[in-house]
This record gives sequence, C-alpha cells and structure tokens, in this order.
Amino acid sequence: MNSSKFELDNFSSKRPNQMGLGWLIGAGLVTIFLWQFTWGSYILYPFSILATWFHEMGHGLTALFLGGSFKQLVMFPNGSGYAIHSGALFLGRIGNALVAAGGPLGPAFAGGIFIMSSRRYKSAHFCLVGLGVLLLLSVLIWVRSLFGIVAISVWGLSILFIALKTPQWLQGWTIQFLGVQALVSTYHQRGYLFMNQAVIGGRGVVSDTGQIAQQLFLPYWFWAILIIGVSTLIFIQSLRIAYAD
Repeated sequence: MNSSKFELDNFSSKRPNQMGLGWLIGAGLVTIFLWQFTWGSYILYPFSILATWFHEMGHGLTALFLGGSFKQLVMFPNGSGYAIHSGALFLGRIGNALVAAGGPLGPAFAGGIFIMSSRRYKSAHFCLVGLGVLLLLSVLIWVRSLFGIVAISVWGLSILFIALKTPQWLQGWTIQFLGVQALVSTYHQRGYLFMNQAVIGGRGVVSDTGQIAQQLFLPYWFWAILIIGVSTLIFIQSLRIAYAD
C-alpha cells in the first residue's frame, strides 16, 4: 500500500514538468499551415528576422571560437544581413570555411538546442531566459544597424516577458515553436545556399557556400547539400535526445 502510494506520488511530481511530443507536432503543423499562405509569411516574418540573427551570430561566434574578433552584425528589413569579423583564425583556410558554414548552420544548432530544452518546462524556462539575455547583449555588443537594434531589442524583451510572466505551458510551446522555426529556416534558405553569389545590402557578395568552396575544394552546391544534410541530422538527433525514455 505504501509502495503504491510512493510510486503514484513520484509519477505525479514528475509528470507536470514534462512536455509531450504532441506540443512539438502542434508547433510543426502550425508552421506548415502558415507557410502555405501569403498572409502566413507575413505572420512568420518576425521569425525570419530571428533566423537571420541566428545565422549572423553563427558566423560571428564561430569566428570568436576560432580566435578571431566579432566586429559587428548588420540586419536589413528584407531579412538579409551580414556579420563582420577580423583577425587570424585557428586552422587557417579550414577555419575560414568553418566561419562561413557557421552562418547557415546557426539556425539548425539553435533549433536543436530549443527542442532538446523543451522536454521539461524548467529547462524550457531557462533556455528562454538565456535566449532573451543573449539577444539583448548582442544589441549592446554587436548589432550596428538601426533596424537590427530595434528588431532584436523587441525580440529580446518579448522572450524575457514570456519567460518571466507567462504560464509554463506557454513557455514550453514557445521554445518548441522557436525551435521548429529555426530549423525550418534552414530549408527556406536553400535558394541562397545553392548560389555562388548573392546580393546583400545592395551589393554583390560571395555566398557562404561559395566562400567554403573558395577556401576548401569541391563546388558550392556540394557544400549546400552537406549543410542541409547536417541540419537534418541535428533535427533528428535533437528529437531523439528530447524524447528518449
């Protein structure tokens, strides 16, 4: 009798802190539905801006990790942007290629972290707080365009508000929805990935995959396929970790 009561109490204490896979499926279905309509793309526009931030932060933070300097991050209303870094990087040409790859892989890594953190309400809460703080810190340290300052500040304050002032279920669903959006953005940028050159800020530049091809070997489209493949693996692995029994 006492043993059964202990098991029931133990189950009850853990269950409310866990999110089911249904929430993630719901976030994915909402995303797929919205992308089917023109008005849906307008609704998802803020998430496209956030994906650009993940992308450019991926470039800058990878440069920092490899011994370089992250100078600034610039974003434009059309959803494009660029990050400026300087200094010698570890691994030479390989390091330069990794910085170029860090951008398109940034949203996938962010999405994977969000999905893994969403398994429990507590970790979802801390992930939201960390994201909000990082967004605001990036405005103070790196973001150097008026649009970027306003947009990322709004995102940072909104994320912190959700993390600190809303119910657990909404925090959990938010981090899952953000994770899905980040991962989906990897596939939405496939047109850019399969370009050798692109126009950003009104000027022609070598694309990220084009830069990787310049630093290493094999054509840019090979690296585009590889980046999409790695992003898919990140998504699958994050699901396995998040929902492993």
